[in-house]
Amino acid sequence: MKHTLSVIVDNKPGVLARVTSLCSRRGFNIHSLAVGPIHEPGRSRITLVVDGDQMEAVSKQLNKLVNVIKVTEFAPDEAVEREIMLLRVTADSSKRREVLDTAGAFDAKPVDVAVDSVTFEVTGRPGKLASFIDVMRPFGVTDLVKSGRIALARDGKAEYDGFETARRMP
Repeated sequence: MKHTLSVIVDNKPGVLARVTSLCSRRGFNIHSLAVGPIHEPGRSRITLVVDGDQMEAVSKQLNKLVNVIKVTEFAPDEAVEREIMLLRVTADSSKRREVLDTAGAFDAKPVDVAVDSVTFEVTGRPGKLASFIDVMRPFGVTDLVKSGRIALARDGKAEYDGFETARRMP
């Protein structure tokens, strides 16, 4: 089963390596990884999608790492999750209109148009992106790249309150 973890960390060298190394040592396959700064200076969020059992033990071990502020595992309906994808599909002049119309149903934006292909940018839930790939496959998908998944708690529930009480000193 896939689990989505949000890990708030100090933005320092080596933190990402320690987090991913811990997952690797525990036998968890990382399906998706995204890292970026948050609203607080000097802090970042690592969003991991991992496959494995005993997530509670991994969360506890992550919390013990220096520079890890908070670890949250999201249940499937607890978070807003998004990915971005670039997908190139074959589209000569005879089928270009059909390709563009089909992509429009997914709010996919053409970002590069060549003589015999179109590259689309599409964002959304992971399931939406998977459906878009399935619908475009008959046209001839020639290339694709996806970002790591990003996620935030629903209903404005803060997963990190900014207080230093949860922080361990190095």
